[in-house]
Amino acid sequence: MSATWLKLITIFCLSCGSESGGVVYRNIGESLTIQCRSNETDEEFLHLKRGLNEDDVLVKEHNLEPKAISKEFTGRLQLNGKFPNIDILIKNVTLQDLGPFWCMYSKFVKKTSEYKMNKRSGSVLLVVTDTTDTTSTTVKGHGKCETGHNDLILGSIVISAVVLLGVVMIFFIWIIKQKSLRSTAKPRSVPTNDVYEDMRGTLKR
Repeated sequence: MSATWLKLITIFCLSCGSESGGVVYRNIGESLTIQCRSNETDEEFLHLKRGLNEDDVLVKEHNLEPKAISKEFTGRLQLNGKFPNIDILIKNVTLQDLGPFWCMYSKFVKKTSEYKMNKRSGSVLLVVTDTTDTTSTTVKGHGKCETGHNDLILGSIVISAVVLLGVVMIFFIWIIKQKSLRSTAKPRSVPTNDVYEDMRGTLKR
């Protein structure tokens, strides 16, 4: 399995497992709020990442203005709250925004002289739909569905009538056959004692 698929599965699992995340549906032009939360008070940076390549949408340093904002989101981001718990509002979402978003925190570790990335939070899998296409598709689909529904009802009635007529015809044919069998049946011969009586009369004489 390729590394891309592994990343996709990992991000999707994180999105489903997040308390404030999951799959979120938005129409074009609507807004999305991502809730970034951390229980640690010594965090230094907040990173909003997106996509399989984990691109930075913005980096927010404690008590400083956000920086390194992606060009795609220029003028469309609004931050609310107090660091490290910040709500990031993405305005006017587009089809290009479709995909996973998540928050990550980092802090500088003196022992290793490196920045340590902490766990992800606020994972959201954004699904953007086109309202125009959806409306037209829904209307057309509704018309097709309604027509198909009427055809289905009409077909069911015709089939039911044919089946009922067939059952009635079979019943009448069975009755007619039974009557004809009874009328054509040979009468059973009943044994008599005429010969025996005649013989007794002859013997007496």
